[in-house]
Amino acid sequence: MATAQTKTPARDWLIDPKGFSATATEKGKEIVLSNGLLSRSFRTTPNVICTDFRNLVSGEQLLRAVKPEARLFINGRAYQVGGATGQRQNAYLLPAWLDNLKAGASDFVYAGHQFADIQPVLDWKASRWCSNPRQATGKAVIFTYKAQAPELQGVTVKVHYEVFDGIPLLSKWLEITNGTGQTLKLDQVVHEILATPEEESTVVGSPDKIKTPHGLYVESNYTFNNSMTASLSDQTTHWKTDSTYTSQVNYDLLTPCLLEVHPKVPVGITMAAGEHFESVRTYELLLDSYDRERNGLAKRRMYRILAPWTTENPIFMHLVSTDPAKVKNIIDQCAATGYEGVILSFGSGLNMEDTSAANIAKFKALADYAHSKKVMLGGYSLFSSRRISDEDDVVNPATGKPGGAFFGNAPCLGSKWGLSYLDKIKHFITATGFDIFENDGPYPGDVCASTTHPGHSGKEDSQWKQMQLQKGLYRFLNAKGVYINAPDWYFMDGTNKIGLGYREVNFSLPRTEQLILNRQNIFDGTWEKTPSMSWGFVPLSEYHGGGADATLEPLKDHLDTYDQLMMQYYGAGVQACYRGPRLYDTDATRQLVQQVVNWYKKYRDILNTDVMHLRRPDGRDWDGIMHISATLPQKAMVMLYNPTTAPITREVALPLYYTGLTQSVKIREKEATPKTYTLDRQYTAHVKVTIPASGYTWLVAE
Repeated sequence: MATAQTKTPARDWLIDPKGFSATATEKGKEIVLSNGLLSRSFRTTPNVICTDFRNLVSGEQLLRAVKPEARLFINGRAYQVGGATGQRQNAYLLPAWLDNLKAGASDFVYAGHQFADIQPVLDWKASRWCSNPRQATGKAVIFTYKAQAPELQGVTVKVHYEVFDGIPLLSKWLEITNGTGQTLKLDQVVHEILATPEEESTVVGSPDKIKTPHGLYVESNYTFNNSMTASLSDQTTHWKTDSTYTSQVNYDLLTPCLLEVHPKVPVGITMAAGEHFESVRTYELLLDSYDRERNGLAKRRMYRILAPWTTENPIFMHLVSTDPAKVKNIIDQCAATGYEGVILSFGSGLNMEDTSAANIAKFKALADYAHSKKVMLGGYSLFSSRRISDEDDVVNPATGKPGGAFFGNAPCLGSKWGLSYLDKIKHFITATGFDIFENDGPYPGDVCASTTHPGHSGKEDSQWKQMQLQKGLYRFLNAKGVYINAPDWYFMDGTNKIGLGYREVNFSLPRTEQLILNRQNIFDGTWEKTPSMSWGFVPLSEYHGGGADATLEPLKDHLDTYDQLMMQYYGAGVQACYRGPRLYDTDATRQLVQQVVNWYKKYRDILNTDVMHLRRPDGRDWDGIMHISATLPQKAMVMLYNPTTAPITREVALPLYYTGLTQSVKIREKEATPKTYTLDRQYTAHVKVTIPASGYTWLVAE
């Protein structure tokens, strides 16, 4: 059995990822992918077998038994891809057993392999400020398989494994080419099957009650449902039981220790002769800790590497009008204060589905004006949570009629109207030169039973086909350099930002309550998302009611709240949708906005690094977050808040391990003279600080 490095890395990759370069090596019948942080090993006889999958940081072995490398369901029958049978004991795998394993008679069998560099999934190039302008790099091995079954002669499968530089991360996906000369029904594709050790040992208990392995985080580019979290949006990760593992402690063999990755709703497509298919892409991140912050940092690093477009973070506001005079006025206000973009908001009157010459000309002129001021212009479009017609809406499989979709009534993206919607959005943005697209209610996974929609054949292929259409729009716009806000988890296919996670009606509450609630949203929403992946909300004008107590207009009368709301969001690196008719109404307001934006841009690099969570807001004592970096001149930026009505003095512990500092640190409050602090053996600095009543302060560590 091939093995890779087993020695624990000398450096923490979350502090210094340099040198953890991906390699793909071959020795005889053994092939190993590694980067010094993980290794995954294969042998090519009697078929391709994964023999070892190891976390080189913790030493954890993630494989206990041989399984197929994939499973295809074609024309109603299951076919294994790779793998071998004959392992009697499934609790562990001994190298001596491998030579006695056999390939199945109808399995797809190994026909060769090739090594390659990882290729970008999207044609993205950085066109505005971002903290990572580079696409991911690494090495890949692609195994090719041929069909043995007579009925599938000519079908070729390629299984891709990719290991990335500088992070314990591997991706897997497959391609299928139908070379049979006839049509095939591709019912389902299971492109990852891993028999893992169990996380806990229970004599009795059902799979939904037993913990799944903590050391393997799995995420794919097939996610939706508007939850604004990766785990709840996931549609492909399935932890199952393994009936062949007969020596497990659970008497009913119900331990969830078999990972299978496939769409929850089967693919269900028809493949014509010569047609090519690409599966979901799955990413497997190896975790070495139970610590929530460390695991969150690992996931955030994954997004920065896999989806660098999410590290773009333009400063924008939401305008509630499309009157050309008002649009030009807000563009002028953006230019005057340092704002970088305007989104014509919901309720503004923008209709991007109107591709008439007059509408295109109107908004092209406004985009041209914005560009002359070095300001981006974009707009909002609603897709799913609306009714179009009986002909174009999603047909409920249970009733055969519209209704019962995720949003009640919703259009089918594969309907005549849906396909036209996609074409109109592409045309409008291309013709006007819009820079930002805010897509509300993107495709949320509705299954449609219509047999007349041109974009899918019927119920079985409706989810897969609609998903490809939605991905296609985002990939198209991403390649054009358009910034995309979408309240669903399409990051791996080109979107830039999602909602932080908030209750919209809370913006009708009094301003003082919104301050603390917004900080709670920031604290809770940045455990697994980077700051730049989220947007928050500030109701400059009334939103969901609440009247004068809830809004900031007139701005000049609420400068303290306006200042703190901006500092909370900019200080977290989270852009908010400042929604209203203007950014300032007096010189004093303009100066305030300029001051905060200038401060943000001065510290932009450190404010866009990851958040360490110091103390969650509870209204009773101080709360705060801290940005950290091991590479910037500023090693940390600390934002501290006091919700009480009296000044408070506290000693705050600042955990600086992930900055790479080991002995001492210089810390200053705002722009004051820095003081030197000695770090304790947990790499923590203890700083005494006074936070003003109902106010905030900030610290910089260097």
